Amino acid sequence: MPAIDGIFEDLVKRGGSDLHLAANQPPLARVRGEIVPLRDAPISAKELEDLLLELVTPAQRARLAADLDLDLSVAYRDVARFRASYYVKHSGLAAAFRLVPGRVPSLAELGCPEVLWRLADRRSGLVVVAGPSSNGKTTTMAAMVDHINKTRPCHVVTIENPIEFVHESLRAQITQREVGVHVPSSVAALKGASRENPDVVVVSELSSADEIEQALRLACDGQLVLATFPASGAAAALERLVNTFESGTQPRIRGLLAECLAGVVVQHLVRATDAKNRVAVHEIAVATPAIVSLVRQGKTEALVDAMKAGAGQGMQTLDAALERLLGAGKITAEAALDRSIDKEAFARVVARVRPDLVDLSS
Repeated sequence: MPAIDGIFEDLVKRGGSDLHLAANQPPLARVRGEIVPLRDAPISAKELEDLLLELVTPAQRARLAADLDLDLSVAYRDVARFRASYYVKHSGLAAAFRLVPGRVPSLAELGCPEVLWRLADRRSGLVVVAGPSSNGKTTTMAAMVDHINKTRPCHVVTIENPIEFVHESLRAQITQREVGVHVPSSVAALKGASRENPDVVVVSELSSADEIEQALRLACDGQLVLATFPASGAAAALERLVNTFESGTQPRIRGLLAECLAGVVVQHLVRATDAKNRVAVHEIAVATPAIVSLVRQGKTEALVDAMKAGAGQGMQTLDAALERLLGAGKITAEAALDRSIDKEAFARVVARVRPDLVDLSS
């Protein structure tokens, strides 16, 4: 039994979602969005190094030595799986572990809007699942894959770093490939994906210009591509995708993006009213002619107004989604205002939607 299992046990008992380990500090857990210590005693640098290196293969240890960071999957008995990220800081080797649910939750269980089903049902195009770190992007994308797996015969190829959710092939044939284990890099896997005759390609995260361009080409060639991307809003996601490239290349990339974009889903997790859970809030842009025109022209600053006008197609801004949850009493005014984009306008929304609450505009 790995020595770290005792810490994993404490994390699971506390209902934590993340574990942070660093030398000369106690183990820290994220519980309902807050960082709390799991134990009082700190872990020495030598003890931590022994705990972490016990979990890796010789090949992974060599990669860690060469790159000074490493992503991997770790199993805790039959209880849980973790996505682990090893890195080096001033005090030595450190790590962050993200708890991966043992079962893929459904889109309905996650409280996702109906438009996510429609995006998952598409036969081609790029669907970007964006959001800040630690806000459930990977889980939501896994739920979309699960929906595809249960509803249509097709071939789904995933490119993950590392594999988190394990999908059992149901109606679909699922091929899961882990970077550094089954393929040398995400770019190599994306370049080779077309030879595997996929209907759907899933990328755990687009993090380089080469990865983005390969994903765009697959989507333009007729595959459905699902990919996560770190951005806090739909406009920011589309702008950052293009700005990853050098200025001379951006017009061509903007054209590819306009040609193949299916939609952008941005997810934030906001503290629920009961303070025990977090609620998913979504900003959604669907590739209507109006949205595509803005993308092609590089006018992403106008995307908010286009999303407001596209409510009938399932689009919504983050602030509109927050307003609905606030009106339903599912989130607090403080949490909603904290995540809102236009805070001055949203303070007036709070006063209108929940006049029983203190006016937060002052």
